[in-house]
Amino acid sequence: MDTEAQHTERDPSSEPEEGSRSARVSEDSGTTEPDEAPAGGTLFSWRRTALVGGVCVAFLLLLSHFVTQPFLIPSGSMEPTLHIGDRILVNKLAYRFGSEPGRGDVVVFDGTGSFVGERPRDNPVTGLLHDGAAALGLAEPDETDFVKRVVGIGGDRVVCCDKDGRLTVNGVPVHERYVMPGDQPSSVPFDIVVPQDRLWVMGDHRSQSSDSRDHLGSPGGGMVPVDKVVGRADWIAWPFARWSTVPGSGAFDGVPAAPARGHGAGAHG
Repeated sequence: MDTEAQHTERDPSSEPEEGSRSARVSEDSGTTEPDEAPAGGTLFSWRRTALVGGVCVAFLLLLSHFVTQPFLIPSGSMEPTLHIGDRILVNKLAYRFGSEPGRGDVVVFDGTGSFVGERPRDNPVTGLLHDGAAALGLAEPDETDFVKRVVGIGGDRVVCCDKDGRLTVNGVPVHERYVMPGDQPSSVPFDIVVPQDRLWVMGDHRSQSSDSRDHLGSPGGGMVPVDKVVGRADWIAWPFARWSTVPGSGAFDGVPAAPARGHGAGAHG
């Protein structure tokens, strides 16, 4: 009896098989047709992408304007410290809260009125596009922007060269290890006193740098107003192989503060 009962039992899964199969086919048949995206879906996606891109660019421009700005090195005047094609990050907050550029700092400044004359007005549209690209480090900087090393600050007497061929500041010889190997501290002799709120700046590649020495006869005597300094070059951001901070210099550690002077500062004979 048990054997017969076992033969007459149906497999519990056999009967609903057809139904379940048909149910699955019926359900699947509703998804075999390709989905069609709403007509405005692609447009919405492009708008969202454009909005996110615009917000990112606006953020970078604000960051560049107020905090740190990429700056493309267009020449070899600062070799070996900075190479042609380097992109440095200029710290715009370095001198924002009362501090001023110090001897040895590598700074970016606007040379209008000291290194170059007033530039003619550009086409507003092309000028805006160039300024935006330069602010992001994608284009060469304006022709009025320069990067140099601060050698003398307000009140300093800077002389080149002493009997041993060295540059001196306030009577103390400066060992300029950052100068391009093979270059002299200066092939042009000078003896100047830096006016207050001005800077005497020079490139590290002295034989290839047009700096304060070349503008002694220009308005301002080659001295850069402190308020024309854009910021301090703190980092080399590109290429990645050169990613580092801009090397500091202890060359001026032994230079004393400038003596008080009771007469106008400027170039000596």
